[in-house]
Amino acid sequence: MTDEKAHSGWKHKLHEVIYEADTPAGKFFDIVLFILIILSVILVMLESVDHIDEQHHKILLTLEWIITIFFSLEYIARIISIKKPWKYIFSFYGVIDFVSTIPLYLSYILAGSQVLLAVRAFRLLRVFRILKLVKFIGEASQLQSALKASRTKIAVFIYVVLILSVILGTLMYLIEGDEAGFTSIPTSIYWTIVTLTTVGYGDIAPQTPLGQFLATVIMILGYGIIAVPTGIVTAEFSRNKKSRESNGHTVHVNTQACPSCSAEGHRDNATHCYNCGHLL
Repeated sequence: MTDEKAHSGWKHKLHEVIYEADTPAGKFFDIVLFILIILSVILVMLESVDHIDEQHHKILLTLEWIITIFFSLEYIARIISIKKPWKYIFSFYGVIDFVSTIPLYLSYILAGSQVLLAVRAFRLLRVFRILKLVKFIGEASQLQSALKASRTKIAVFIYVVLILSVILGTLMYLIEGDEAGFTSIPTSIYWTIVTLTTVGYGDIAPQTPLGQFLATVIMILGYGIIAVPTGIVTAEFSRNKKSRESNGHTVHVNTQACPSCSAEGHRDNATHCYNCGHLL
């Protein structure tokens, strides 16, 4: 019984260090993790520069192995410190942590004279570690909730934009034709999307007055379209923020994560998880 309590005791301490940032140990762990993520991304960038990689390949590789081993241990520690490991493994952060850890191992397991060039692509996946920085953003959970709540509206908006692009692209194909570069309807739709998003590569341009007039309309329409998804997410973000207020007082949340389901965003005075009811 004593061994079981000791076992749960060290797991609880490990959980506090890894998943929470309110304790000195937790803050120190997050700072180290933050620095290593930045360093890892910088190493990936330096390796892509040929003359730097040629001169300092061994140093870069050694540093990358040190960081990879650290992230591997972190990944294992996150799994063993919670009661329901699959909650973390299949979560957004769990997938990102896994994807950002395995490329260096894969590049050696699958290495061979025939696939060396293809294997390098696995190592480039290490840049996904930059996504691990999301967990350090205080408003990340609120932004995630706002995006989740507005996903239906955004999907409908994208659907309307696609329909609009097909219609306008077809019109431009009929108006301009092959002479102006609108050789097919797909090409015209490509031009419409590029113009609608205000990118404007300039590889295709309308030549007729009617085509130029339609292009002007599409450009102006593009400025309005860009603002729509921003407004949808902002509205949901504001709504979520207001919902956190009770009787005129803001509800304060901390970084405490549930040791059972890993849910975050608990109130400061909470004793049980709002998601699964487990004791915090």
